[in-house]
Amino acid sequence: MRRLHFRSVGGRFGLAVAGLLVLTALLAPVLSPYAPERIDLAAELTPPGPGHLLGAGENGIDLLTHVLHGARLSLVVAVFAVALSALVGTVLGGLAGYVGGLVDEALMRLTDVLLAFPGILLAIFITAVLGPSLTHVIFALSFTGWTGYARLARAQVLTLRERDYVQAARALGAGNARILFRHLLPNAAGPLVIQATSALPGAILAEASLSFLGLGAPPGTPSWGALVDQGTQYLLVAPHVALFPGLALALTVLGFHLLGDAVRDTLDPKHLEHRP
Repeated sequence: MRRLHFRSVGGRFGLAVAGLLVLTALLAPVLSPYAPERIDLAAELTPPGPGHLLGAGENGIDLLTHVLHGARLSLVVAVFAVALSALVGTVLGGLAGYVGGLVDEALMRLTDVLLAFPGILLAIFITAVLGPSLTHVIFALSFTGWTGYARLARAQVLTLRERDYVQAARALGAGNARILFRHLLPNAAGPLVIQATSALPGAILAEASLSFLGLGAPPGTPSWGALVDQGTQYLLVAPHVALFPGLALALTVLGFHLLGDAVRDTLDPKHLEHRP
């Protein structure tokens, strides 16, 4: 096992942010001062203070509570969307690269069609048709998210399928499924892991964008995007409503980008050689 490149400030910051987000998501019910559904009309839009450390939002919701629970929602959606995209894309891309012929042609033309459309616009269309739901958000983000993994897995399998160990496994009577899932895809895992790690911040940002538009989490569910949307209505009188969830989103996306860079530097040492 190689050690991750956390000697840099960026790598350490990314690891700290990722760890903090996971810890916050797990302990949100314990760390939150109030229940997410609690409202206090008398405290509506009050600035940060003793009763509400990050202030209160519309209808008196506690912003600290909603920011903490919003971390859980963002992490769950991002992990499931990326995992589903990686699973579907890896299997289909590996199959296309190994089988070739009409299967390869059909799958690659399908990826070309999906890549011709901006992913976020397709996600908006899907969630608008299906309605606000976390399941629908995960499905919408995975609908086009698998294409990148498919192309990468296909390219890896094409370069690996003629290696000596694959030929040896075939000579020993291993079936196609065993060769693909036991020998080819595991050896192609490095670039796929890099892509999955790098995709996490994009998935978090996409979920926040859909929630900002009212197409993500159902109404009343704590979400950073929904909080930012709520805060845009009160920027002049209560800027803290949009400020704190926006900062949480920005730091999380930055942290996961830096974590992705550390993972890439570990699994792809050649990348370090080309750094300026």
